[in-house]
Order: sequence, then C-alpha cells, then structure tokens
Amino acid sequence: MEGVFPMAFIDLRSDTVTTPTDEMRRAMATADVGDDVYGEDPTVIRLEEKAAELLGKEAGLYVPSGTMGNLVAVMTHTSRGSEVLLEAESHIYYYEVGGMAVVAQVLPRTIVGERGCLTPEAVEGVLRTPNIHFPVPALLCLENTHNRAGGSVWPLDRFNAVAGVAHRAGLGVHLDGARIFNASVASGRPAAELVREADSVMFCLSKGLAAPVGSVLVGRADWIARARKNRKIVGGGMRQAGVIAAAGLVALNRMIDRLAEDHENARVLAHGLAEIAGLGVDLASVETNMVMCRVDGSGTSAPEFSRALAARGVLVNAVDPGRLRFVTHKDVGREDIDKALSVTADVALEFRGAA
Repeated sequence: MEGVFPMAFIDLRSDTVTTPTDEMRRAMATADVGDDVYGEDPTVIRLEEKAAELLGKEAGLYVPSGTMGNLVAVMTHTSRGSEVLLEAESHIYYYEVGGMAVVAQVLPRTIVGERGCLTPEAVEGVLRTPNIHFPVPALLCLENTHNRAGGSVWPLDRFNAVAGVAHRAGLGVHLDGARIFNASVASGRPAAELVREADSVMFCLSKGLAAPVGSVLVGRADWIARARKNRKIVGGGMRQAGVIAAAGLVALNRMIDRLAEDHENARVLAHGLAEIAGLGVDLASVETNMVMCRVDGSGTSAPEFSRALAARGVLVNAVDPGRLRFVTHKDVGREDIDKALSVTADVALEFRGAA
C-alpha cells in the first residue's frame, strides 16, 4: 500500500527526504526571530543576504517551497496573458500543478530539449513576429540541474547562449535552480558563475542541502521587492520564520561541499545497476545525484518493480512505465548503496524467473 513501508528502509525516492542535521536542530532552537512580513526577522535577513551573495545577485526572498518560488518568479516577470517558454519536461511545467496557468494566468509554450537543455536555435525557432493573434512572450524558464533528465547539468556556454537569445528578444530569464549547488559541485564552477545570465534564480534548501523546509528566490533588489508582494498574494508571508531559516543558514554554510559524496554514491549505484541483468543505465548521463534506470528487460513495469523493492525495504520512484529514479543524499551511505544493489539484483532475478 502506498505510504506504508517497513520500519527500516533505504529511501532513494528523492533528496527531499533528508532530515536536518544536529547542528541545524540546535540553530533552529536558538534562532533570533522577528516578524518577517514586517522585514524584522534577523535570521531570515541573514539567510536572504547569504543566498544572494552565493548566487551573485542583489537580494533574496525566503519562500516556503521551490514551487512557490517558481510561481512567484513567473508572476513577477509576467503579466496576465503573457507567453512563457519552457523546456517540455521542465519541473515548472510538469510537476507544479499548473500554477502558472491557474494563478499567474500565463500561457506556457514548451520546447523539446536534449536531456533538459535547449539550444539557441530551438528558442529562436519559437519566437514569433509580433502579431495581434499571438500572446506576448515575456519569460524563458530554464532548469539546472534538470530533474526529469536525471540530474543533468547545463553546459555553461550553452546556457549563456540560450539566455542571450531570450534577452535580445526582450524576455526575462528565470532559472529553476532547485539543485543549482549540485550543478556547481559537479561542474567545478561557482554557482554565481552558472547563473550570471539569469535574471532570477530559485534554489531549494530542503533537498541535498538537507534543511527541513524552504527555498530562496534571488535577483535584482527592485525585482525582489515586487516578488515579495507576490509572495504575500499567494500566502507565503511568514512571521517568525527565523526558526526554520536558521537551518537554511547551516545548509549554505556546511552542506554544499558534501554534495560531492552524493554524486560519488550515485556513480557507484549506477555502475552496480548497469551490471544487473534486465536493467539498463546510461552511465554517461549520471552527472550528479540521480540515476535513471530502465527496467525494459526485467519482465515487469517500473511501478511494479518499485513496489517489489519497497516490500524489501528499498524505496525508489517510478518516473514512467519503463524507468526507475534513484536519488542519493546525505542519509544514504555506501553500505546502504551496496544493500540497495543487492536487493535490486534479487528482485530483478525474481521477475526474470517469473517471466
């Protein structure tokens, strides 16, 4: 049954399942707080300033979730009826409940990418000559790392070229950088360099960085001032939010460099899965902390395979009928990876034997 798992399990469904560190819990218990809607919470202010500094932007805005951060960004960049360009399998389009249409009242226009990345030519190809029949394009949304592409990292030169096309056409550029620090660690480049050509960036504290809640939206100071009002519109104004922002500060100060460990565990996992008969992994595609695994040769579907793993204490998500997604994070160590591989091999053998 969904949501019912063994008492002890290895959770590879997502890095959102990470639990806060002891240091985070102590920081939360002793945080200086104030009313954030009045701009008086000192811990939130420090978090927003730290986030803006790390991303090379003027100002930051603390929000409860990445989905809200992306929605607020779309609202702030656009007007009702604007056209927003997105990669066809981007998180904003695929997983955020149609909020851009329901709340921001904008029209999404998707572009097919390659492992989540667009080309300058593809973006240019959907830009139309102004016409009374067409919505006015206002925004291009990009994603780094790209979730449904398995944690892929944008090549920096391509990202800058695509952003340049959008800017020359008068569009803003928003980056869903939920896992931008994974991209930074994987590429060996500072996060600020990766997002220099983006007008706004959202990143999550509650994924690989292991804070219990929250994301930050960064951009120009005047833009963030407008975004703050839009955050209030969608119910994101918080009061003594320093209690949770304190964990976010620990995340930014302590948890970025250790993402390399997650990436290494993902590579170990990917190589192990690739050796299991009936399963398939594109090893070249494993760049950060995600592994996409095909089950086409196993004799069953990904959802059924996922249920069988869960019954044996290993939790993974089926992203479509033929693929499982494994995500490494701080609460999964090398011994857990080895055990997960052993369980997966046993399940694959059972399904092949029954086929």
